[in-house]
Amino acid sequence: MEEFGFSHISLLLTLGSPHLPPAKGLPGVIDQTRGLLNYVEKHCTKAVYTPQLRYVCIAGRYIQGARFLGNSDANSNSTVPIDVDQPVSEVDIVNDMTMSTSIATTLRTRFIGQGYKQVCGQADVWGDGVVPEVSAHLEGALNISLDGVYHSPVGSDDTLRPWYGSPAVVEQWIHHLLN
Repeated sequence: MEEFGFSHISLLLTLGSPHLPPAKGLPGVIDQTRGLLNYVEKHCTKAVYTPQLRYVCIAGRYIQGARFLGNSDANSNSTVPIDVDQPVSEVDIVNDMTMSTSIATTLRTRFIGQGYKQVCGQADVWGDGVVPEVSAHLEGALNISLDGVYHSPVGSDDTLRPWYGSPAVVEQWIHHLLN
């Protein structure tokens, strides 16, 4: 948009995209964009939602991450429930073992939290399993959070783990493209 101008653009709609660079100087945080989001923040025009140019940022709230070490606010209620009668991945199999679900969930939320930490500098935040909600929102945009929405079609299920492209989820944001 910066390079080609705004005259022929009426909408920027993003789905689970990180918009903010990670905090600098935090231990264990490596900028996964290799400076791209820092460049955009420094050199590109800030978003301003207007009738002529609409910015719409959709974020998923699928799972709350947890810090890797120490106490965390995440608990077994932080995830969308998994139906054990459905085909399962290795992570789901851990949840289906005889050990308590809270232990398996804590390991999962701690793992997810480390991914979130790389993106926004904090592990114990909500997100879509890849991008933290706070990073998928952009100042000056219409920011929308969708509960229970997973980041990727890989590992998704239209019923139990819908992603941004699942039919029921698309219905929640497609009107922004059609107006």
